[in-house]
Amino acid sequence: MVERAMPDGKTRVLYIVPPTRSFAGIERVTDSICSALASEYRGDLEISVLYTSPFEQIVGQPRPYDVLLSFSNGRLDLLRRVRKTIADGRFDLVVVPQVEPTAVFWLACLGIRRRFILYLHGNPRLERRSFKATVLFEAMRFLVLPRLARVFGTSPRQLDAFRHDYPSKVEHVWVPNPVRSFDTAVPMPAPAIDRPIRFVTVGRFAYQKGYDVLLRAFAAFCETRRGAELALVGYGEEEAAIRALIDELGLADRVRIEHYPDSPAIPLSNSDVYLSGARWEGWSLAICEALRFGLPVIAFDCEFGPSDILVDNRLGRLVPLGDMAGFVEAMVHYHDHVVSQRRDAQYRIDYIDRFSLDKVVHAHAQALLAADGRAQPRSAVAGGSLTAAPAGAS
Repeated sequence: MVERAMPDGKTRVLYIVPPTRSFAGIERVTDSICSALASEYRGDLEISVLYTSPFEQIVGQPRPYDVLLSFSNGRLDLLRRVRKTIADGRFDLVVVPQVEPTAVFWLACLGIRRRFILYLHGNPRLERRSFKATVLFEAMRFLVLPRLARVFGTSPRQLDAFRHDYPSKVEHVWVPNPVRSFDTAVPMPAPAIDRPIRFVTVGRFAYQKGYDVLLRAFAAFCETRRGAELALVGYGEEEAAIRALIDELGLADRVRIEHYPDSPAIPLSNSDVYLSGARWEGWSLAICEALRFGLPVIAFDCEFGPSDILVDNRLGRLVPLGDMAGFVEAMVHYHDHVVSQRRDAQYRIDYIDRFSLDKVVHAHAQALLAADGRAQPRSAVAGGSLTAAPAGAS
């Protein structure tokens, strides 16, 4: 695609947040990135976000970007509202998360000359689970994808896989998710721990996150080590099934379900080892936030995020997907060496700091401006920041 000449004015960008029930992964990332872009690059970018669900974290709350609220009465009304917003806004770029919403909104805007960016989050290989999804993925392959301005993604491996499965000449760019900072103190090495060792995991109670796998692994672990605890932090549609499995495995006195909808700081700061049983990921902010607290991580090597994050043994251990015995062995190892493992806590904190919002915002800004045909921002870029990287780049 031929890049167009740099305009004198700002690049106008619209992010669209499709309807969802909770203000969580995609929603929280969009809000954080857009807030930073609007604050740090106000001379280059004019950022708007269209919210199609009435999140209490957004409605009536001040934001540095332009908040557009449009709540629909059904799918056709949603498409009409999105089309009107895009048509009236004269945006240079429209950023939409995930394959299906991008295909739907692009098709809804036929006849309007707008440049769309597909922003991948999860695992597209596992999202074609219905006839409707299959149709939209094929529309993406043959009709929408060749006409996109860019494909953004949260993981290098995710982008490489998407480009392999859906070949195109469109540039694929890694724009890392931001990892929140927390004020809670991180536990430092101590001669001993005078309480039970505490494993923890954070996320939606959904099949993707593998809570059933973690509970069975913890049950097997408890056959060899006594006294440890497991905290499941989250909420979601699988909670009843999770509680039933806890009772079935006889873990009611060892497993706690906790709910911290706004911040995982308290449970992470009170824990020793982080567990990820996810069957698939796009990235994994939960793993990153655990490293922010200096916790070692045990994760299945699912597609795609964990292997992009856990690149050093000091950060944690990757276990082949489905290797239950290997996962339990890792739990035993970290349980038995929990005090010595805290010596690497600062390394984990320093490592994950590269994904702090004040660093990744520059990669997002550069990716947007490049998609709009602008080589360099007018705003100053802080030293040591991450830069937008094409898929396959190191």
